[in-house]
Amino acid sequence: MTPRIAVVGCGQWGQNHVRTLKEIGALAGLSDADGERAEALARRFDVPSLTLDAVLSDPSIDALVLALPPRLHGEVARRAVAAAKDVFIEKPIGLDPADAAATAEAAASAGRILMVGHVLKFHPVFQQLEEVVREGRIGTVRHIASTRLGLGRFLGMDAVWDLAPHDISLVLQISGEHPSQIHTLRRTVLSDETDAADIAFEFASGISAEIHVSRISPYRDRRFSVIGTEGMIVFDDLAPEGQKLALYGHRVWRDGAAYAFSSVDAEFLETEPGLPLDRELRHFIECIQTRATPRTGPAEAVETVRILQLASPRAGA
Repeated sequence: MTPRIAVVGCGQWGQNHVRTLKEIGALAGLSDADGERAEALARRFDVPSLTLDAVLSDPSIDALVLALPPRLHGEVARRAVAAAKDVFIEKPIGLDPADAAATAEAAASAGRILMVGHVLKFHPVFQQLEEVVREGRIGTVRHIASTRLGLGRFLGMDAVWDLAPHDISLVLQISGEHPSQIHTLRRTVLSDETDAADIAFEFASGISAEIHVSRISPYRDRRFSVIGTEGMIVFDDLAPEGQKLALYGHRVWRDGAAYAFSSVDAEFLETEPGLPLDRELRHFIECIQTRATPRTGPAEAVETVRILQLASPRAGA
């Protein structure tokens, strides 16, 4: 049977969850601190508008999707698992590692599924990129570069905490390890929080990585690149369909006392269709049904918060 899921927090991203769960046939209700917004959405999607207490006490509701301000995620998630609900939390799981770890421990103790919304890991293009890397088509991974630039999203949280969790989750997935060193350059430009940042990672295996985020860029850029010894691959989320995943056979090698390189035109790879949020929520439903560990489970979520705190100590509200 399809689990019955309630969405708690119906802001912009919460409404995306409401719509997608309704399409899947799993939406059981919704809750929001703004009663008028909750009632309007409930009428639109033909589900009940409930208080949080009512959601938690309803035995017919199997799971919750939390799309709240991050400072509230831990407390509400711990109440939910104590009420025997499985939980999906939008990123980040919390604003400090201790709170994140407490949520993960509470879910484990209660035997509940805990999944965190790093939606880009469910993007079919990223999953194809991951397969190419795993097959060794670019040789040994040496470097990862991720860029997330645009204008806007001044939400009371600095650019690192708002934008970088997506990229950190992808870097951790490709590297397969936790960073041994993190270096960050943060810039406050047009607001009173970090507006742009460069985050550099070093891993024990010798892999390096860099993340560039900005909410004050005059142009948009959403690219994720993996550099290997035998080639390079790029996921460009803003490229036209059919050109989002490019494989480059570029190579660099030592030639006597110097280095030489060769470059070739991009080979655009075919990818599966599918919406990342739909795929993500269907995975959550599958985990509820099978009790399998989610692809974006609590261990990664806690590590992401640890990295975010090291990269930007001022978490914001």
